[in-house]
Amino acid sequence: MKVRDVMTTDVVTVRPETSLKDVAAILVDRRISGLPVVDEDGRVIGVVSEGDLLFKERGPAEQRGVLAWFSENWTAKPDARTAGEAMTAPAVTIAPWRQVSGAAAQMLDAAVNRLPVVDDEGRLVGIVTRADLVRAFVRSDAAIEEEIRDEVLARELLLEIPGAVTVVVEDGKVTLGGTVSTRTQAELALALVAKVPGVTELESSIKWREDDTKRRAVSPLDAGMRLGI
Repeated sequence: MKVRDVMTTDVVTVRPETSLKDVAAILVDRRISGLPVVDEDGRVIGVVSEGDLLFKERGPAEQRGVLAWFSENWTAKPDARTAGEAMTAPAVTIAPWRQVSGAAAQMLDAAVNRLPVVDDEGRLVGIVTRADLVRAFVRSDAAIEEEIRDEVLARELLLEIPGAVTVVVEDGKVTLGGTVSTRTQAELALALVAKVPGVTELESSIKWREDDTKRRAVSPLDAGMRLGI
């Protein structure tokens, strides 16, 4: 599943010159926690969030420790009056063709709750939030199976023989079987299926006809693998 499949395309944005009072009103009215800041060409130049407003509200007299460090290394947010002065920049963004699992990892690594989705020229095309990723995780077994067959096995692994790998999904648990050409294909299938949203447990008994890795001596007949997500 790609970011474009779960992102919101009707995105509320602000310009750098938007006052913080207006930013706060939008956050409250829309019940959201952050807004992309875009230039006149629609390119994302930053994100202004509740955290940025709270930083300003706390003020320099109360800054201690990490907050004081941020104050010294960022724009002086306590004096900010506009979105451009208070925003966090550069914005952490993601492309629409990226996998949902990649978006989740990026959010966790950057400690952010949302990612503006941008095209190749940096123009905003949508936004994806942690809530969007959670909703993507709650899918039917049929939808999970379809993505594994169509996206992972057919498109990413390019399996030449339809049905070479069997897929059974029950309550998010995926069981893979069958035979593929190489050990690399078998291991890739396990790794890629584990990243499919909604997969909670993964068990594989896929066998291979050729061990092309030579990393360790394992018989193709004893290739059963199990993974807890």
